[in-house]
Amino acid sequence: TSFLLGNAQIVEWPVVYSNDGFCKLSGYHRAEVMHRSSTCNFMYGDLTDKKTIDKIRQTFDNYESHFYEVLLYTKNRTPIWLYMQVAPIRNENDKVVLFLCTFRDITLFKQPIEDESTRGWTKFARLTRALTNNRNLVQQLAPLSKTEVSHKPSRLAEALQLGSDILPQYKQEAPKTPPHIILHYCTFKTTWDWVILILTFYTAIMVPYNVSFKTKQNNLAWLVLDSIVDVIFLIDIVLNFHTTFVGPAGEVISDAKLIRMNYMKTWFVIDLLSCLPYDIINAFENVDDDVITSASPASHLRESSHFHRNNTRTEDSVLPGLSSLFSSLKVVRLLRLGRVARKLDHYLEYGAAVLVLLVCVFGLVAHWLACIWYSIGDYEVIDETTNTIKTDSWLYQLALSIGTPYRYNASGTGQWEGGPNKDTLYISSLYFTMTSLTTIGFGNIAPATDGEKIFSVAMMMVGSLLYATIFGNVTTIFQQMYTNTNRYHEMLNNVRDFLKLYQVPKGLSERVMDFIVSTWAMSKGIDTDKVLSICPKDMRADICVHLNRQVFNDHPAFRLASDGCLRSLAVEFQTTHCAPGDLIFHIGESVDTLCFVVSGSLEVIQDDEVIAILGKGDVFGDVFWKETTPARACANVRALTYCDLHVIRREALMRVLDFYTAFANTFSRNLILTCNLRKRV
Repeated sequence: TSFLLGNAQIVEWPVVYSNDGFCKLSGYHRAEVMHRSSTCNFMYGDLTDKKTIDKIRQTFDNYESHFYEVLLYTKNRTPIWLYMQVAPIRNENDKVVLFLCTFRDITLFKQPIEDESTRGWTKFARLTRALTNNRNLVQQLAPLSKTEVSHKPSRLAEALQLGSDILPQYKQEAPKTPPHIILHYCTFKTTWDWVILILTFYTAIMVPYNVSFKTKQNNLAWLVLDSIVDVIFLIDIVLNFHTTFVGPAGEVISDAKLIRMNYMKTWFVIDLLSCLPYDIINAFENVDDDVITSASPASHLRESSHFHRNNTRTEDSVLPGLSSLFSSLKVVRLLRLGRVARKLDHYLEYGAAVLVLLVCVFGLVAHWLACIWYSIGDYEVIDETTNTIKTDSWLYQLALSIGTPYRYNASGTGQWEGGPNKDTLYISSLYFTMTSLTTIGFGNIAPATDGEKIFSVAMMMVGSLLYATIFGNVTTIFQQMYTNTNRYHEMLNNVRDFLKLYQVPKGLSERVMDFIVSTWAMSKGIDTDKVLSICPKDMRADICVHLNRQVFNDHPAFRLASDGCLRSLAVEFQTTHCAPGDLIFHIGESVDTLCFVVSGSLEVIQDDEVIAILGKGDVFGDVFWKETTPARACANVRALTYCDLHVIRREALMRVLDFYTAFANTFSRNLILTCNLRKRV
């Protein structure tokens, strides 16, 4: 929608605000429309109906609401039909203070205006010609207006400089690699690394469990799953032979021979050992396994007693030993954790990643120790020499406490049966290791044999170190996460104490607090000047050009400036945040800055009357380059909403204009002030 706002309390109802839609429709710049009559008499022409002009003026005189179809002329004197609606705006005292004039282009629905080229045509032909001539204009405006409506940049994104519209215009050229070489930072390799990371944690969890609890290898589903995982890790080895890496000097190495040599010298042996198919080897071992185990407590048969104590035949003692050897070799798969270790430096850059990594490490260590704890109890619960059970073992005590004791089957297999099932055994083992690592230790599961006590001592030593390391890092991470919040609250407390100490009036105190809160919300406490001071001169100039890009792109006065000129101007610009109610200029004070409105709305007040409403893209201040003496503000400029202003001081601007004389001429000619505070309206 195109609209104007006019002051109803001043003669000729001058325009105090025009939106971008009206400027595009009329072809006038906002500064050219400002302070002209809201009746749009500057757009009248030869074909404008005199009676309609009189009716429009009468509507303004009588403070009425009405609408008209009127023929007006754009800046380039192109006639257009507009649907104009006038509506008075009243204040709380029922006094008309503003006029709202809205405009819609209805040229397509009116009879086309006759000229020499259309004279003699039929009405339908002239309408068709008008529609055809205006089609390109409609196509150009439609996507533009859609973008303006839908694009609402986030203040947080602007403050943190993370928006997609502010990416630098230059990009680092991607290295040229042979067709069979993969860049180590490409999307495919990044996704593949995440898959490998997930499978690595799967391996770190399942391998110790399978080795300690001696899960059966004839389970087809688990055999297939582990085989698929092995194949994926073998594929990863192949990909590593074709993946670039970063050399000592920071360059990307894409030579196939160098890649292979580097991988062979570093991680190839470890990756290969971790990928051998131990499950398949173990599955094809001819192990005599006639005893069937059941998961229920009543029929649970201890597999370890079969392996350790069935010595009736020589082959029965050799073959199970080979099976146990291959089963134990699966622990080598834990070398896959090296794939995580080699990328650990990437994860340690982020506090949240470190926190998750520490929790995972703590859980993995507890899981591994639980598997070892069960293996020790499983090995010692039965005395192999006498084939009797040790009643002081933690497994025996656990079986009694849950009502599933061990029984000796003298009439059948001649072995010990019963006991807790594997789920209960694992949960109990994990419970014990967790209580020990966290230094809690309830005592309902306790070591009794010498082996269990030795392991418990070692576990408590490891646990104390692990506990201190992990939770010390967690404390540090949380402190870092809340550093900015602590600084924010400390600053607020200092400001409150200051306002209370010097008895600042309530209204001014509220404005001060509102300004501090809003400024922090937009900048997140980032000190731009401090950041820029770290950068060298050339880099600082590039950053300043980037930060002020919207000013340079929106105003034609800067389009002919050289790169050196823009860089000199950019380092002189400063960004100012204003809260609602803040006065940027007071009447009578020196106008020593030129202000560009980047976001928000402001009002210009003269003699208690609003003479202008400024918005995005407007410029106000003084024409320093045309005047010899400093100006005094003839009006107050007050923020209506939260505003971002880019300002440059008079001395800095004049210094740049004096040095770049060619730019000074184009700048003086093309920069149009929306509101000149030197002149009264």
